[in-house]
Amino acid sequence: MNQTEISTGDTNSKPAKTGSVSIVPEWITETINGGSFPVVDPNTGSNGWTTPPGDVFPLRSVKYFANKQKSPGGDYLLSPAGVDWLKSTAKLDNVLSRPDNRVTHALRKAQTRGESLNSFIFAVNFQVPTKEPYSLVSYFTTEDPIPRDSLLHRLINGDEDSFRNQRFKLVSHVAKGPWVVKAAAGKFGALVLGKNVRCNYHRGSNYFEIDVDLSSSAILAATVRLVLGHASSVTLDFGFVVEAQTEDELPEKLIGAVRLSQIDLVSVFTVVVDAQKTLQPCRMMGSAKGNQHDDEDDKV
Repeated sequence: MNQTEISTGDTNSKPAKTGSVSIVPEWITETINGGSFPVVDPNTGSNGWTTPPGDVFPLRSVKYFANKQKSPGGDYLLSPAGVDWLKSTAKLDNVLSRPDNRVTHALRKAQTRGESLNSFIFAVNFQVPTKEPYSLVSYFTTEDPIPRDSLLHRLINGDEDSFRNQRFKLVSHVAKGPWVVKAAAGKFGALVLGKNVRCNYHRGSNYFEIDVDLSSSAILAATVRLVLGHASSVTLDFGFVVEAQTEDELPEKLIGAVRLSQIDLVSVFTVVVDAQKTLQPCRMMGSAKGNQHDDEDDKV
């Protein structure tokens, strides 16, 4: 699957084609362009997100176990569906299960119209170690079934968290930033997350979410705080891979990737955590607009 080109202008326009699909479904266009954390130009934009070229990430090549060589990451397995930068009074877990999550809400609305019935959402929720709980949530999606013989299928559908802890890998690249950030982040250019931090996995009927508790590693927490201290001058690329550990699993393939461009931390979207777990008419989590939750059957 080829990378999706993201529209950064007219929010009613559709992204360019992904792979053999000529038009990205409307619900994905909505989630890409409808967030409070906006899509920006990949080269000149600031205080937003976009998708970096996959080739900025060196991954294990088809001959890796023979010569230890890596090759450019290339295309993604999944298409981008949005990024949310969130703050709450309590740590946000399993955000895709929340009825006010704007991404699952958009897919649910599409499916009530008989569209995108086979769509699947993959999300990574970085729980950021700050005084107030923050989350950076990256969403990816596919309209096609994930091949049953793939590592991604095993990651999502397997019963063993031990496999996920040993295989789910973060790859990162500082595209722009002061040397102190590049030096610190460079130590974590390729990191199997479950070996270093606490990860929780949530699987629903049409989604899979990985919650990454960055506070569970003192070293990573310190690095994240350093990056946040320079956030307005840093452009950071990060992607996700299921690590290949045998020759027949090579070459490695990118699940998806995100570029964060010079973030203004105060632009965060505040999420209200209701202790009663009731849903009132409310603004969708991470939405750029004050849209109301109007699905009667979504109330719990």
